[in-house]
Amino acid sequence: MIVMHEAYMQAALDEAHRASAQHEVPIGAVVVVDGEVVGAGFNQPISTSDPTAHAEVVALRASARTIGNYRITGGTLYVTVEPCLMCVGAIIHARLGTVVYGAAEPKTGAVQSTMHAFDQKALNHRVTVVSGVLEEECAELLQKFFRERRNKNVATG
Repeated sequence: MIVMHEAYMQAALDEAHRASAQHEVPIGAVVVVDGEVVGAGFNQPISTSDPTAHAEVVALRASARTIGNYRITGGTLYVTVEPCLMCVGAIIHARLGTVVYGAAEPKTGAVQSTMHAFDQKALNHRVTVVSGVLEEECAELLQKFFRERRNKNVATG
């Protein structure tokens, strides 16, 4: 199972690199149903002027179009960084069965870092969470992006 998680997380990392190439925060996601990638996405809120265009939401939208249903029951979302609260809501509405993420997000991560949003008793859907898959690679990509951004800002001052 770990090897499978790593292979799909690598696909999410490939999406994150696409975001980075477009000067977006490098977060990528893929949705897998029955062993097949049915949707992929990367962060694009800057280029689309859409605050909801997080990698997870973009991947969920693509998946829903692929399968012809907004409910992606039993699907697994692989995302390079812990989802925020907005994305947790989208995941619940999509009825995904599992979320696998790489790096924790201590400021806005709503799965385990700042809150345990999936554990709310009032929710009508439960999601299994796997964390830390290719964590170092996912974290390093994000850290590199922000380090370069800070250095660029210092240089242009």
